[in-house]
Amino acid sequence: MTLCPTGHQGGLTFSEISKIVHEGGNELMPFRKPIKVCFGDIDNAGIVYYPRFMHYFHLAMEEFFSSEMGIDYAEVLHKRKLSFPTVHVEADFRRRMRYGDQINIEVRVVNVGRTSITWGYRGYRMDAEDEMVVEGENVTVCVHPDTFEKTDLPEWLRKGLVSYMERFNPAVA
Repeated sequence: MTLCPTGHQGGLTFSEISKIVHEGGNELMPFRKPIKVCFGDIDNAGIVYYPRFMHYFHLAMEEFFSSEMGIDYAEVLHKRKLSFPTVHVEADFRRRMRYGDQINIEVRVVNVGRTSITWGYRGYRMDAEDEMVVEGENVTVCVHPDTFEKTDLPEWLRKGLVSYMERFNPAVA
């Protein structure tokens, strides 16, 4: 069976490849989280209300921890006592999405600082993988959840994030 992202005869679609890659543990492409647009996500115009994309980014980032870092995000927050509030966010909205559409949010690690992480996101329409609908970044800062004082990223997290960043950010490697 050929892995043809265009979905041509005999090949697999991009979504099928993504599922194989992430369920099979291969490291061929960045982590992606599929999300279905729900009724509560749309505005009066019938399209996704723009702040919902920030929620989609966060959902994908939480799943990234489980899939790529090998630790559930809830454990990071509650057992490891680390929180990551967003201190900066930006996004470009390229195409509209409607109720019932599906979006695939790709997670990138753009930069790993002493106390901060810059995350990158790209959202692709599931039925047209080459159609980017949204692109964004946010910067999170590592803090202790009880005091909200900044703390250095733990070494286990730094190593995992840098490794992922080097694999999927050609400009870094």
